[in-house]
Amino acid sequence: MIALAFTLLLATQDPATCPMHAEHMKQKAQADGSAEHGKDVDHRHDAFGMAHTASTHSFRLFADGGAIELRANAADDTATLTAIRNHLREIVEEFNAADFKTPAFVHGYTPAGVETMARLRGDISYEYQQLPAGGRIRITTKSADALAAVHDFLRFQVTEHRTKNTGKVEKDE
Repeated sequence: MIALAFTLLLATQDPATCPMHAEHMKQKAQADGSAEHGKDVDHRHDAFGMAHTASTHSFRLFADGGAIELRANAADDTATLTAIRNHLREIVEEFNAADFKTPAFVHGYTPAGVETMARLRGDISYEYQQLPAGGRIRITTKSADALAAVHDFLRFQVTEHRTKNTGKVEKDE
């Protein structure tokens, strides 16, 4: 009964009046990489027309920013390839407008780094680039604060999507 009352209190509490709201949001924005949460992320990602089982994500960190790469697993899967390229072009438009609703939808909450990326949007460039098996969003900045936010965002993605990326800065090739 006490647990139910506490749950109801949390559900109805105005975040603006919660003295711990900032800490709650900070804790929530930490990628957990759990299999349970990963299933939810995969399911929501599938809503964009490219199944997580038919595509591979990469989130790479570079000295001047990074890249979000998405590739079709099968060379002849034109439906997935088309969906990937369309999706990434849309994301570039959204990110350039400081609109990060898509990653928030996919992950169920606002990813790490997003608030700073939105605030420093004039310091960050997002460009769509076509790859043979998909596409990528190349992210660049000259701002140290923006770079830290971009790297936080990409590391968050590495964990949430359970990729093989290291989350370490590498050379763009």
